Amino acid sequence: MLAGGLLFVAVTVLVRHLGSDMPAVQAAFIRYSIGVLLLLPLIWRMRWRGIRAGSIRLYVYRGIVHGIAVMLWFFAMARIPLAEVTAIGFSTPVFTALGAILIFREQVRARRMLAILAGFIGTLVILRPGFQSIEAGSLAQLVAAFFFAGSFLLAKRMTERESSGDILVMLTIFCTLALLPGAIYYWRQPTLVEVGWLALVAVFATAGHYALTRAIAHAPLTVTQPLSFLQLVWAVLFGYWLFDEVPDNWVIFGALMIVAAVSYLAHREAQATRRSRIQVASSAPL
Repeated sequence: MLAGGLLFVAVTVLVRHLGSDMPAVQAAFIRYSIGVLLLLPLIWRMRWRGIRAGSIRLYVYRGIVHGIAVMLWFFAMARIPLAEVTAIGFSTPVFTALGAILIFREQVRARRMLAILAGFIGTLVILRPGFQSIEAGSLAQLVAAFFFAGSFLLAKRMTERESSGDILVMLTIFCTLALLPGAIYYWRQPTLVEVGWLALVAVFATAGHYALTRAIAHAPLTVTQPLSFLQLVWAVLFGYWLFDEVPDNWVIFGALMIVAAVSYLAHREAQATRRSRIQVASSAPL
């Protein structure tokens, strides 16, 4: 989850550098088309005959939901600061964790819920709703966060029966197909430089999705999602270093709240894991 967070922040930096001259749906389509090319070895080795009809339906749903989210994210990324995009995106873990509780009936320990709430409060401190006007980019990112949460929940359901590699391949294929109509409608001839940057975006994003899929396959969503709050730290640092975006005191304070919540969660989960291993070892036959 930590590796995936770093990779997705790298994607954010690259898209911000690319700018807003290209339509968002076209940029997203090119990124996923290149992702399909990167995954051709996996596509070749997939056992297509073993894919269930029910799984295909979930893949299609996830492709549509994720495609909408990615398009809105590209739109927002070119219009609002790095830290703000990342901060608004933190509503995704909240939506995802709540969905995991309501849909998958995951057990919620108090420390997990406190970490999620603390991260959400830290995000509100950064955004300060009601104290500043809501821009189109901010609204687009908020809607994208809701759709990303739906995508993660569908991915969690798929990990019960499908491999991480198959889930990644099918997301890339069906997300590309979902973006195709909009890309054709708004198409303009891209430059070689733009295609090069989007190719690098595809490399980092594909690796990030693989890391994310592996994470949610091996741990409850209520555990993995709070760790994504650390992305804000990287976003603030890169925004300041590369784009001269100086965060104000509220952004710094909110980021510290998020880091404290995630650190506490990691410490408590490590303690719980150690206790569980000790109990198993003590009950094992000699």
